[in-house]
Amino acid sequence: MAVVETKRIRNIALLGHGGCGKTSLAEALLYITGATDRIGKVADGNTVSDYDAEEVKRGFSISASVMNTMWKDSKINIIDTPGYLDFVGEAAQALRVADSAVIVVDGKAGIEVGTELAWGYAESAGLPRAFFINKFDDNEARFGRVLDALHETFGKHICPLTIPMVKDGEVKGCIDLIDQSAHVFDDNGRHSVETIPEESREAVEKYRDMLMEAVASTDEDLMMKYFEGEEITYMEAINAVHEGIIHGDIVPVFCGAATKLWGVWTLLDKITESFPRHTAKKAEMLSDGDDMEINPDGEPALFVFKTVADPFVGKMSFFKVMNGTVKRDMLMRNNTTGDNEKLAHIYTVNGKKQTEVDELACGDIGMVAKLTSTNTNDTLTWNKEFAYAPVSFPTPYYVKAMIPVSAKDEGKISQSIVKMLEEDLTLKYENNSETKQMLVSGLGDMHIAVLSAKLKNRFGVSVTFDTPKIAYREKITKRVDVEGKHKKQNGGSGQYGHVKIRFAPGEAEGLTFSVSVVGGTVPKNFYPAVEKGLQDAMAKGVAGFPLVQLAADLYDGSYHDVDSDEISFKTAANIAYKKCLEQAAPVLLEPVGNLDITVPDSIVGDVMGDLNKRRGAVMGMDPAQKKGYTTVHALAPKAEIMEYPIILRAMTQGRGSFEYEVTGYDTVPANIAQKIVENYKKENA
Repeated sequence: MAVVETKRIRNIALLGHGGCGKTSLAEALLYITGATDRIGKVADGNTVSDYDAEEVKRGFSISASVMNTMWKDSKINIIDTPGYLDFVGEAAQALRVADSAVIVVDGKAGIEVGTELAWGYAESAGLPRAFFINKFDDNEARFGRVLDALHETFGKHICPLTIPMVKDGEVKGCIDLIDQSAHVFDDNGRHSVETIPEESREAVEKYRDMLMEAVASTDEDLMMKYFEGEEITYMEAINAVHEGIIHGDIVPVFCGAATKLWGVWTLLDKITESFPRHTAKKAEMLSDGDDMEINPDGEPALFVFKTVADPFVGKMSFFKVMNGTVKRDMLMRNNTTGDNEKLAHIYTVNGKKQTEVDELACGDIGMVAKLTSTNTNDTLTWNKEFAYAPVSFPTPYYVKAMIPVSAKDEGKISQSIVKMLEEDLTLKYENNSETKQMLVSGLGDMHIAVLSAKLKNRFGVSVTFDTPKIAYREKITKRVDVEGKHKKQNGGSGQYGHVKIRFAPGEAEGLTFSVSVVGGTVPKNFYPAVEKGLQDAMAKGVAGFPLVQLAADLYDGSYHDVDSDEISFKTAANIAYKKCLEQAAPVLLEPVGNLDITVPDSIVGDVMGDLNKRRGAVMGMDPAQKKGYTTVHALAPKAEIMEYPIILRAMTQGRGSFEYEVTGYDTVPANIAQKIVENYKKENA
């Protein structure tokens, strides 16, 4: 395949609410342009982008899928993203390398939560945006209602480029408002250009005036022509839309029916004519916040935005050529690790289909397999040492304990989970030494379920999940004076250790040990044994959790010339410790932390009420950066937010988000502590 030059490359990310038709639109784009010879259907599990076994099984996208096609001498790289919140990290990857975003909207449902979130993601990424109102052929679809809602929700820059064409009371096609042509479609998706029917004339005048006003606002000369009643030419309008999209002055709205191929021709034309190329933004942001000018003829540099752990192909690294031209067999330096990597083979991809190419121009997207030390967010260059700004991933807070089903699974799990972590940076894994559990964190229950399925399908590892244990602590609250005596005689030499210790709540995290023995009642050589005995004993308190902040002063005791040894004094210290627990009123401590919840203003009251049920303490509120949102600051115990990602999502319909960080420990209420102690005693009876 001939190399496509930078100015003819378009990179678009398809975003939107789950089920709005993103994957179907991708299928339509590929079919119309001849990249495929049949239209795949999500329900049949035969689409180009949803090729993973779990995507076929579940009937929706799980990962961002890269495709490419040609239209009118231009190459269009399409990145289809999942619409479900558990897989938002995939959308973040796509937005990092896309040059524009097409937000797909269900023509019947209108604006949904996923529509709002997609707009926010694209806005945060600084990407030009467009809307595609899908399913407009449905009798329940209302283009005007949806367009008005988009205008009201997202601002005055929203303007239509295509509208439905109504003929004989039914939607038969769409009208291109720039050249005022009517595109009519038959049952097979073939289209012809006709004159605009009378039934649609009024709508054309209304919406074309809206479009021309937006076009005129991009340029003073066009504004003058508009106010003087002069006709703005086709090319003037096309160029104005191009500039308007790049600078955010115009957010075009298209309509169509992806499964019938309606309206997709017009969208393709406008993508090639008006959507921005990679060089439109002039510079790429670096990890240190500086900008680096984009130079298609400069030194080659690429950015790895996605990694896939394929058990057959090996590690697949998806990249965008940020600068210069990347060629096969090129030796490049990984600026993260400092290692050299050889690009032995480079590919373009259409879902799971790979096509080897000799080179890719600046702005293009490709894949290279089996790089040894390259991962997502790495920058590869020739000589210059810099790093492009990384993909920003959300922090996973939904935690589950992962349990291998068999010993065979346990042996393979570490290697398998490492590969999954390379692929998905919204997953975290921890082998917790305190609770003796393997903990995996994700963005939600579906995210964790998909992880389980991938471990089984790709690596043959079967796991189940359980509720994570909380790493509680224990602490005494009273000063006590106790005695510990260990005396054992079995014939011959025996064991003898005797200590008197004052215990009190300590200031330091662990044991604060002191000695105030007078007169040598306990020889100095046994002091370390007493301290070690207490340290070992502190591993378990009344409820089986580590005891913290303990001060112990050894002030008296006795010894035997023959029978006393280190083991005897360690045992005596352990006896004294147990008496301390009986008398010093120990309490249970739990991890607590700062919880910052950002939600729409309208449901702040509901969130605060729910926090009270979760033993949270509201510390204050601030207006969030996002208009119409408030951030609630609270302190909350970790035990109460284990399921909070699911709960907050349900309360806010997915609009809410939170950040949590453990900052210390606080006393568990007596009624809850009692249950924890009882459970421990039952388990160890």
